[in-house]
Amino acid sequence: MTQPGKILIVDDDQDILTAGRLLLRRHFDQVDTCKEPSRIEELMAQEEYDVILLDMNFGPGESGGEQGMKWLARILEDDPQMVVVMITAHAGLETAVRAMKEGASDFIEKPWQNEKMVATVSSAVELHRTRTESANLRSTNKVLRDAVTSSPNLIVGESDALQEVMSQVERAAPTDANVLILGENGTGKELIARELHRKSKRSDQVFLSVDMGSISETLFESELFGHRKGAFTDANESRSGRFQAANGGTLFLDEIGNLPLHLQAKLLSALEQRQVTPLGEDKPQKVDVRVIAATNLDPALLNDPETFRQDLLFRLNTLEIVVPPLRERTQDILPIAQHYLDRFSQKYGHTERKFSVAAEQAMVKAPWPGNVRALRHAVERAVIMVAGEVIEPLDLGLDSAPGKASEVSVIPTVHTLDQMEKSMVELVLRKHGFNISKSAKELGLTRASLYRRMEKHDL
Repeated sequence: MTQPGKILIVDDDQDILTAGRLLLRRHFDQVDTCKEPSRIEELMAQEEYDVILLDMNFGPGESGGEQGMKWLARILEDDPQMVVVMITAHAGLETAVRAMKEGASDFIEKPWQNEKMVATVSSAVELHRTRTESANLRSTNKVLRDAVTSSPNLIVGESDALQEVMSQVERAAPTDANVLILGENGTGKELIARELHRKSKRSDQVFLSVDMGSISETLFESELFGHRKGAFTDANESRSGRFQAANGGTLFLDEIGNLPLHLQAKLLSALEQRQVTPLGEDKPQKVDVRVIAATNLDPALLNDPETFRQDLLFRLNTLEIVVPPLRERTQDILPIAQHYLDRFSQKYGHTERKFSVAAEQAMVKAPWPGNVRALRHAVERAVIMVAGEVIEPLDLGLDSAPGKASEVSVIPTVHTLDQMEKSMVELVLRKHGFNISKSAKELGLTRASLYRRMEKHDL
């Protein structure tokens, strides 16, 4: 059975072209041959090849590989993503190595061993697929990044505590150092990570966020490092991992503190060696990513070797940024609330709303155990449910008495199972200050199941 892959073999020896075509067409969808290198650009314009096998020498007496180097440069100039594998005689190994420094991905010696030939081309096809996926992700990321950065006040606040965090971001962003962001749930750790990326030298590359708490242990290696088709049950196609997809950019590992110790070792190995080996493959792939990690884990637990590997911690926290909870930066509460009031009023097509003086006082004095996320949800619900123009404390689920706040928010009457589920999940989350582990335990759910319900209900 053939696998997806379009191959072009370029060689001036007809015997080589015939042998290569007969071998590879048993394994790949399409195998074309070309005896004249001058036709390469024409053929590339007509067909989207995954791999080009290119001879090092063309013409009688040619042995220095200059022709091959010239056409390698032309190919990569036309398509920088193209994967080129050089074909060389044993005596030309030094030239083949030089070609790899100039952009070739691999080389094959003549006469080749069939199994090695097929394995080399298979790896080359997968490399091209990974490059294409990464290029598509970077393109998509640029659109998303432009949309995000065009919105002013993405990180809202004016407190001294937040300004200190932003000062640290300014200093850390231009470096390539790994950063560990600490803070309670809902404080905006991912926003800080995105700001680090936006101000970094990798800002034109992909920013990929991975919720480590939602990845099952059995799929950990596949999700992060990728897999080959057939590597395990249900692996019906080859897939790039998050490390390969973020190559050249930033990989944000959220909820890193929830990773079991035995999986922490595998992550450490990838960070130390700067390479990953997809499941089902023997050959590691080099990756170039900047890692930003985040956790709500208590520092005491983070520094406990029985909870978190200290060698991994040293790898992750070259620089450390602590995002303070909202109760420690009360100056930010009203600007954030107003930001979301304007945003949700526009989103839901409501007339201009405003907070009453009592509502503003109640918000400032509320403990906000769920931090910015809880404040955002309270404002959004008030915008949806309040009929008038003025939002009062009870509309936000807060007590109007000075210095007090109700333990749970006022939830409107519900009539459907979906609404009841959303209300129950929200009540439990608020009860535990948006602590995912405690909330999941009370609801009888796994962390992954709770995350899916939070995403489903936009919580």
